[in-house]
Amino acid sequence: MAKFAEADARLYKNIFVCKDCKTKFRAQQMKVLAGKVQCRKCKSKALRVVRKK
Repeated sequence: MAKFAEADARLYKNIFVCKDCKTKFRAQQMKVLAGKVQCRKCKSKALRVVRKK
């Protein structure tokens, strides 16, 4: 896990995972909540935030 704020932001801020194909990508949170962002690989709109380990 990240030990300082810059690394934490780089690893977890605005990163989402597709629930269908498990692809990770970076997007703005408000656009994801509004449904304007879709997965580049499978075109699904079912996204979740990346989990902290």
